[in-house]
Amino acid sequence: MQLNQKTHDMSRTHGEDQIALVIACRNANGYHSRPNYSGIRKAKMIEISEAAQSYLRDLLGKQEEADVGIRVFVAQPGTPHAETCIAYCRPGEEQAGDVPVAYDGFTAWFEERSTPYLEEAMVDYQEDRMGGQLTIKAPNARVPKVGPDAPVEDRINYVLYNEVNPGLAAHGGMVTLVEIVDDGIAVLQFGGGCQGCAAVDITLKNGVEKTLLEQIPELKGIRDATDHTVTEHAYYR
Repeated sequence: MQLNQKTHDMSRTHGEDQIALVIACRNANGYHSRPNYSGIRKAKMIEISEAAQSYLRDLLGKQEEADVGIRVFVAQPGTPHAETCIAYCRPGEEQAGDVPVAYDGFTAWFEERSTPYLEEAMVDYQEDRMGGQLTIKAPNARVPKVGPDAPVEDRINYVLYNEVNPGLAAHGGMVTLVEIVDDGIAVLQFGGGCQGCAAVDITLKNGVEKTLLEQIPELKGIRDATDHTVTEHAYYR
């Protein structure tokens, strides 16, 4: 089901994040409840205000299917592009490792990988002239949390954003991780001055691939998924 969206830009200087999926505006009904944290790991990672719980309970109760909850996760966690996302979660759509937290009237599923980045996060509902909207503050969403046991995706992002991209920025370029395929290949996408650049193969082999393989031994190689026929912003043509 498509969620209606309402964009709400938040200041990064206050450690706030933008909700990637913002549920349509409705008035809260004033319910008061406390989450059931019994047996739940890392339940302190996020707080959902009573106003937000009331709004979510009302919205989820209007879904045709029973027992629809929400799923909370951080896309591109620990990077400058991190976004904290809230989406519908129908029965069976939760992922392996998701951490469930039972609230009065619904269950919230938190992606296990995202839990360190959701610590001290706050979901709230604020009324305005348009009715109201959910907001979220996630001060740790963009903070790198990389150790030897961190997921390989997080370690790749850490290297890209802290070692590779600062050098590419001199040419107006950047590279991001798209996915890791089953054979241990990291699929990357170049942007800015690197997209369509005549020297991108040199950058890929002598710079990006060499750096990643040296620091992340699990990787077997990298693959460029960029459409380099687009040369509008290319540094070298």
